[in-house]
Amino acid sequence: MRFAMVSMLFALLPLAAQDAPRPPQKGPGMAHKNLKLLKDDEVRPAMGAFRSALGVQCTFCHEMGNFASDENPHKDKARMMITMVRDVNAKFNDGKEHVTCYTCHRGKTEPESMPPAAQ
Repeated sequence: MRFAMVSMLFALLPLAAQDAPRPPQKGPGMAHKNLKLLKDDEVRPAMGAFRSALGVQCTFCHEMGNFASDENPHKDKARMMITMVRDVNAKFNDGKEHVTCYTCHRGKTEPESMPPAAQ
């Protein structure tokens, strides 16, 4: 009985000594693909801002499983909007961010062009 316990301990010891597998690294250590306007360190904050401003999830603009793909037309529209927001903000000499996606979208995918009708 004692011999069996000692044998099992020696058999299991190498398994216990191994490091756990590490998940794939994300964020600053991994470069994003197909960036045309944003820098690597701007991607996550910008995507969070888009989600809040438009009230959408990632797949509204991205293809599931291939975020670098340009197949979804919303992605090109988002690039045009990034350029528009940058152009408007560049017209102010104070360096502040005067407009964002939320300025117009207010949590909706399509910004309203007219105020709601009076009650």
